[in-house]
This record gives sequence, C-alpha cells and structure tokens, in this order.
Amino acid sequence: MLIQILAHIIAVAITVLRWTCRVTYHDDPRPKLRKNGETYVYSFLHAHQVGLIIGREKGTGAMVSRSKDGELIVPLLKMSGCVPVRGSNRVNRKDRGGRAALHTLVDHVLSGNPAALAVDGPRGPRGRVHKGVALLSQQTGAPVLNLVAISRSRWTATKAWDRMQMPWPFTRIDGYFDVPIYPIEGEKLEAYRQRIEASLQALEVQHDLSESRFNVKGVNAGESVSDDDEDFGRMAA
Repeated sequence: MLIQILAHIIAVAITVLRWTCRVTYHDDPRPKLRKNGETYVYSFLHAHQVGLIIGREKGTGAMVSRSKDGELIVPLLKMSGCVPVRGSNRVNRKDRGGRAALHTLVDHVLSGNPAALAVDGPRGPRGRVHKGVALLSQQTGAPVLNLVAISRSRWTATKAWDRMQMPWPFTRIDGYFDVPIYPIEGEKLEAYRQRIEASLQALEVQHDLSESRFNVKGVNAGESVSDDDEDFGRMAA
C-alpha cells in the first residue's frame, strides 16, 4: 500500500515537472521512419530515463522489472501514455518473467508501436548494453534508436551506479539521436549488441563527455557477455 501511494506521488511530481520543461530533439529519424511505415525500439541509458519519460511518445511499450523499485514507475508510465510490460531478469538461473515480457514487447512492436528499454538496467554496469534490445530488434526487424537526454540544469545521483539524472523545473532537455541501427541477416546476437553499445556510448561522449567517463568500457571483439549477465534492459530498476 505504501509503495502504491509513493508511486502515485512520484507520477504526479514528474507529470508536473514535465509541464515546466521544454524538450528539443536533434537528428530525429522518426518522421522518416513513420512515413515509411516502420516502427522502432528506443535504446537509452538508465541514467536518462526521467528525461525521456518527460519527452515520452504515447503508446510506447516499456519493460519494467517486477521488483518493488519497478512498481514505483508503473503509474508514471501509465499517466504518460506508455504501456508498462512487467518482467525481471533471472535469479539463480530462474526466469522471473523477462522472456515472457520480451515476447510481449515483440508483439507490441509487430503491431506497429514503439518499444523502449533502458539497456544498461536494472543494475548496470553503467553503459553496458544488455542483449535484450538486440534480440527485440532481430525478432521484429525494427531499427534501434539510440537516444541520450541531456538536461541543461539537472541533479545527478553521484552515489548511484547509473548516476541517475533528474532535470530541474523549467529547464531544457535536449534529446540527441544517432542514426537508426538495423539488424543484419546472419549477424550473431553478441555482435549486434556490441554495435548498439558502441553507438550509444559514442553518442554520450559526443554530447555529455563529463558523464560518459563513468561508462564501463565495451567488451573486446569476439568476447561475449556471460549468460549470467542481465538478459534485458529495463525502463526502471
């Protein structure tokens, strides 16, 4: 009960904050994709999720963990017009709904709607893209849109693993897109994951150099991420 009350307080607070902020997108590929009848998958850092919820696209399916922390963000997503899809990573090699949630997102994208994943969530390390976004893209053919949200004025949780960023009221939020990343027929999942990670990290280096230095370095070519790593990105921890 307490979590539900807190979740609705957070939802109202962020909704009010959204009304005060101005969001500007740069190099936005979405109009062309929509004109061509293509949907897409948003890929972003866990640190940027508040800024991106403020600039949300209605109808976006967002994966959220089944944890108590994930519960906190569900009312906010619903209030923002997004579609929460619940699922968690494996614990002691037992799946907690992550794969079922991914299948739900696949159906969501195939129906013509976008999806969104905080690709280094829910526990990091910061900047390490987990394989769920690559798998979702491969299974749907939808391109991955890497996006960083940079608030002109912000508070940063410097003690948190993701260095979560909270925009201040009445600030401007700049959303920077990289070019759409498409799956390649016959490409291994790990190779695709590495392409997405390299693009996302380079995008933050270009637009927020001071924060990008906290990202984990990408794995070397040919080195795969362990199956015990997080399977899927998250909208929230």
